Parts: sequence; C-alpha cells; structure tokens
Amino acid sequence: MKLVVQQFLTLDGVSQGPGSPDEDTSDGFTAGGWFVPHLDEEFERLAARWLGEADAFLFGRRTYQNFARDWPKMTDHPGASILNGLPKYVASHSLTTAEWNPTTILSGDVPAQVAEVKRRPGRELQIHGSARLAQSLLAAGLVDTFRLAIAPVVIGQGRRLFPAGGAPAGLRLVSHETTPGGLTVNVFESTGRPEFGTYGAGA
Repeated sequence: MKLVVQQFLTLDGVSQGPGSPDEDTSDGFTAGGWFVPHLDEEFERLAARWLGEADAFLFGRRTYQNFARDWPKMTDHPGASILNGLPKYVASHSLTTAEWNPTTILSGDVPAQVAEVKRRPGRELQIHGSARLAQSLLAAGLVDTFRLAIAPVVIGQGRRLFPAGGAPAGLRLVSHETTPGGLTVNVFESTGRPEFGTYGAGA
C-alpha cells in the first residue's frame, strides 16, 4: 500500500484543531475550528473521493481516540461505512485495547511495523491528522504522498505539520486546485532528499 498523509493546514502551517474549538486544546491551544468556515460542497466531494481510495487507516493515539469516539455514531455520514469498516492501525505506546474494530495497535518500533503494513496488498494506507506520527514517518522515509488542504487563515499558534528542526523532504507537485470556500488543495509525491541550487547568471 501507498502511505498517504492527508492534512488540513493554515497558511502558517498549523495542523492542530481544524474542526472545532475544543478538538485539541493541548499545549494551551485556543484557536481551534479555523478550517470549518472554509468548507464547501466541492471540498466535501473531493474528500469523499480521497476516502474512497483507502484500504486502511493509520492514526496517532489522540486522533484515533477522537475518531473512535465520534465516527461509530455518525452512521448517516457518507464516509462512515468506510471509516468504520476498514482496517485501522493506531501507533501508541500507552493503549492496550482498541474497541473501534477492526483496529490493530502498533507499539515498539512503529516505523518498522508501518513498513510491514505498507508491504501488504492494497491501494492507500491513509493518515488523517496525527501530525506527530506523520513527521516521524516522513523522517523514516515512509511517506509516499501528501494531500494538503490549506485554509486562507494565519493563526500564529499551534502545532505545525512541518516544525522547525523536522525532517527535510523533496516533494513534487502532482495536482492542485482551489475551492469556492478559498481552500487550496495540493497533492505532492515524495522525491527523497530536497535539491538545492544557486540563483544567478553564473548558475
């Protein structure tokens, strides 16, 4: 399977708490819900198409617990049968049980276990949210694709998908589009290490 990271971001790169003010208040974050004003039907259709490409999902503990709490109740949502029915993996060193079936807990050497999952037949192993997990798997060279939906807002606080000191990565833009709500949606493929050059007449 291909490992695909799907993230909602602000213009200043924050991925924390896009869906509501109380979604993730860790580290004193107070600006949650910044993505919601920009949602529209076009983006919802796009997100549904992405969801239809999944054969499994991978989460960090916090995102998993939020999804496991909410999605079993959302039976009228068009994506509920996919999220509730497909295999799920959660990377955690503290969870001992996971009741949102079917779920497998990954602990210990998580990158090695994710690499093993990737070797299984299928289309996409999708990460939704879970920025810290995505960062660690990027550093391990396991991320194949980024799907980034960028909202036209700067909030000046919060956890970033690509923090200072994070793993460098070369990316190739494979598609981009905008929605009526002002979202910019970019899809990138990983190309390994970034390339560098010199600008000027003598380059």
